[in-house]
Amino acid sequence: MRLEGKTALITGASRNIGREVAMTFAREGADLVLNTRTSQAELDDVAAKCRELGVKVHTVIADVSDSDSVKKMVAEGIKELGKIDILVNNVAIRPHKPILEVTDEEWHHTLGVNMHAAFYLIKAVLPGMMERKTGSIIALGGQSAITGRPGTSIVTTAKTGVVGLLRAVAAEMAPYNIRANMVNPGSTDTSRGNPEWYPEFQAGVERGSNEHLKDIPMGRQATVQDIANACLFFASDESGYITGDSVNVMGGRYIN
Repeated sequence: MRLEGKTALITGASRNIGREVAMTFAREGADLVLNTRTSQAELDDVAAKCRELGVKVHTVIADVSDSDSVKKMVAEGIKELGKIDILVNNVAIRPHKPILEVTDEEWHHTLGVNMHAAFYLIKAVLPGMMERKTGSIIALGGQSAITGRPGTSIVTTAKTGVVGLLRAVAAEMAPYNIRANMVNPGSTDTSRGNPEWYPEFQAGVERGSNEHLKDIPMGRQATVQDIANACLFFASDESGYITGDSVNVMGGRYIN
């Protein structure tokens, strides 16, 4: 098993991509600290399924946009499971709105969840990783991390900010054998709890339709397993000589 003996902290682990990353890591032997902000029942369900695979799991309800909550969560996870070797910063919000309609409150809230949280989490897990001279930091990006599109000013700013943070951390932490990389999912077959974040599907375009898929060379959406596989690669020793980099799990969409 590729992650046996390692412990991973996964944020946004109660559903969709975060849930599949947790399950994939558990199948590969990793003990887990699983986080969500409010969905205790869903998180408990994921934890139970991971425990059935023979790994230890600790769950934490915490708002990762709050620095003190992140510090407490990481300390609690280390107390329960001994260490954190892998961080998967998955939680994000993706409001789409013309820039002139973005309020100051929306701007700061989105940056807090998408970018500030990455800083808080990385800063909290680094001391233990530096002491053991090993670690893998993974952040989930998306198309906004590599392109600019209308109506995405906040998300694009936040995700490109995380790209810069990861590159700086990768350079600074390389002497400690700590790596930092990004996984950029494209359109993924997940449940959409906030349809207002996806205006393209409010304009009469159905998800999975020919119209939706016409810009994806591979002709399909990603599955959550596709994204989890990329996270697994960066978490494992198979990517031991890769840092400050990213992988675009987009079916070729970004090359069009």
